[in-house]
Amino acid sequence: MPELATATLPQMPACAHRPRPYDGPSREEVLAQRRAHYNPAVFTYYREPLMIVEGHMQYLFDDTGRRYLDLIAGIATVSCGHCHPKITARVTEQIARLQHATTLYLHPTLPRYAEKLLDKLPDDLDTVYFVNSGSEANDLAITMARLYTGRRDVIAVRNAYHGGVATALGLTSHHTWKYPIPHGEGVHHAVCPDPYRSPFDGTPEQIAEKSAEDLADLVRFTTSGRIAAYIAEPIQGVGGTTYGAPGYLERAYQVAREHGGLCISDEVQTGFGRTGDHYWGFERSGVVPDMVTMAKGIGGGFPLAAVVTRREIAEPLAQRIHFNTYAGNPVSMAAGLAALEVIDEDGLQENARAVGGHLKAGLERLAAKHTLIGVVRGMGLMLGVELVRDRLTKEPANTETIEVMEAARGLGLLLGKGGLYGNVLRIKPPLCISREDADFAIEVLDLALSEVSGQVPPSA
Repeated sequence: MPELATATLPQMPACAHRPRPYDGPSREEVLAQRRAHYNPAVFTYYREPLMIVEGHMQYLFDDTGRRYLDLIAGIATVSCGHCHPKITARVTEQIARLQHATTLYLHPTLPRYAEKLLDKLPDDLDTVYFVNSGSEANDLAITMARLYTGRRDVIAVRNAYHGGVATALGLTSHHTWKYPIPHGEGVHHAVCPDPYRSPFDGTPEQIAEKSAEDLADLVRFTTSGRIAAYIAEPIQGVGGTTYGAPGYLERAYQVAREHGGLCISDEVQTGFGRTGDHYWGFERSGVVPDMVTMAKGIGGGFPLAAVVTRREIAEPLAQRIHFNTYAGNPVSMAAGLAALEVIDEDGLQENARAVGGHLKAGLERLAAKHTLIGVVRGMGLMLGVELVRDRLTKEPANTETIEVMEAARGLGLLLGKGGLYGNVLRIKPPLCISREDADFAIEVLDLALSEVSGQVPPSA
């Protein structure tokens, strides 16, 4: 941002951590090796890809030692912070003692962690199955629902993302993620209740009710009238932090259950205190799902996910041999148990509420100033800023979103992006960020938005 004097640039809050000098292969060498040997489908952010070599809580460090404030947290995964000392110590201790044991044998951490995790959920949800990713968790949940009900039809929501493996890819409702291969047999998509791009008019509450009625019509007109399951994210992550009024899930669950379906809450991104006011996203709506899928924040950055349900729903899976090599891996169990404890001990849910509210208020102030912002959405530290070229037409400002990310990166701030059109800034940082971090982020975004829109900030 050359037009601004250095003294006017936002200053990142101080951090006592000093990264170790990096002496590995250069960024150019790593990039060349990756391009030569890794699947080309895997992409990177930024015109000049960023190489991260160290992390400390809410901060990341590149190969030159430069520090960045991380507002995407490995896509809402590193909830407790990068290299949190308690999680690191527990994992180090476990991997030195036993790094792998299949579920064919006993080891003590699995049932201990399962018990602690279930304590965080409604009493009726008493059975857990650990897996390795959110995609796998959603795939397994649909399998279990179909076995339990004896039916195949599943209702998901438009604009949803539930993963990239066969069944989960069918649940996902973004053409940008879906390959032209068979998937999604028996899956139907209801209207998204988010009011910003809804086909319905009215208040958020009226749109929620109309969206629930659409769900009922979808069941009546596209299925046998009896379904296996209804699955929804309380807040859509990849979709751009989209959601309906609180009453939507209550009505949607009512419709699904009237037609014989189980209700599945995909908490891969909303779980573990990220939304601030609640530990789980479904609690905002006052509902109790039949199944909960979770991943990302569950393991402090380690590959871990889970399906939680009632015992009677889980039992039909036992009619055939079912086995998962890495399910319940002792290192992942140690990481999950440590992360669960850290969220409570460090007060991360309350921090998500307080700092998230402060950050959202700052984003809303930016929306009043920058017409590039169409809407600010979210709760706690799961926030989204949708950028549009025209607030009336809501034309997606997708190229501008990339430019805002580039400008923010230049000032030391890392963001994500999402939405069907790639025009939503995704803000899902480690839950340990401070108010000072939030203030820095707002200052950076103010400058970045000004630069991209051609406005001159008052400080220039």
